[in-house]
Amino acid sequence: MPNTDEYIGVVISDVARLLRTEFDRRVRRLGITRGQWLVLTRLHRRPGASHSELAEMMEVEKATAGRMIDRLVANGWVERRGEPGDRRVKRVYLTPEAERVHKRIWRVAEDTVETALADLSARESKQLFTLLQRVKETLVSGGNGSASLAAASRSLASRGVRRLNGRVAP
Repeated sequence: MPNTDEYIGVVISDVARLLRTEFDRRVRRLGITRGQWLVLTRLHRRPGASHSELAEMMEVEKATAGRMIDRLVANGWVERRGEPGDRRVKRVYLTPEAERVHKRIWRVAEDTVETALADLSARESKQLFTLLQRVKETLVSGGNGSASLAAASRSLASRGVRRLNGRVAP
């Protein structure tokens, strides 16, 4: 069995988990939970998302998203508005107070990432971002399909890169 600490998927997952854990610790001081900041950041990106869209973005069940929204409505951080032409659909928007909270959360996120990248040069940080962005674009464009994976493998092979147990081998 390969050493999982040397597998890029495990490292990416560990880094993401550690960033979330550190961020959670820092925003707890603001009196906000992970679920709440997830809703706020998703709605900041997509104002007016429906309950179903929000549940999909957060990868939770619709009922779970509904309960989160209920709590945020009670706190005065989000509001529901009816969809013109379809009374069944409710759109969710941040309130001005939630926008202020989001700005504070964003500063905490920037500080958390800055701390995590402190041992990298500016050039290395930019390169890391560029490479991760390319990986993301590949996956978003359907890179997880077998045809795209086969094309990616051919591309790596053409550059003299081979895979060993799912990892790029020297």
